Amino acid sequence: MKIGIASDHAGFELKERLKSELFALGHQYEDFGTNSPDSMDYPDVAHPLASAVESGEVELGVAICGSGNGISITVNKHQGIRAALCWNEELAKLARNHNNANILSLPARFISQTEGVNILKSFLDASFEGGRHEVRVNKIPCK
Repeated sequence: MKIGIASDHAGFELKERLKSELFALGHQYEDFGTNSPDSMDYPDVAHPLASAVESGEVELGVAICGSGNGISITVNKHQGIRAALCWNEELAKLARNHNNANILSLPARFISQTEGVNILKSFLDASFEGGRHEVRVNKIPCK
């Protein structure tokens, strides 16, 4: 699977750790930045990531900032995106199972790198259940 990944400066170290994990799991990834821990604005990396998920250039995305909120809000502005802010494995699994989330948002300042890896694995291992959840997910887009 090809995964898109992006972070701001606060999420840079976690992003680098997750890239190693994606590689170890046999996934390809596209890194949308940032490329250092120097201060930057998360929308500059969030919009390209969201566009890549929307277009199918990547199958799923991972978006990381300090709280996970700013980058999640930004990617969710894109019509085809369903980003879920997850701080534990169960939330990541449910985001995929029930909400068909296509971007995992992580709060780098509130989870350890080990927790980040485990949350990522849970997100990638889960799949959409459809059924009653599909009816709900289909009601999300604004008409």
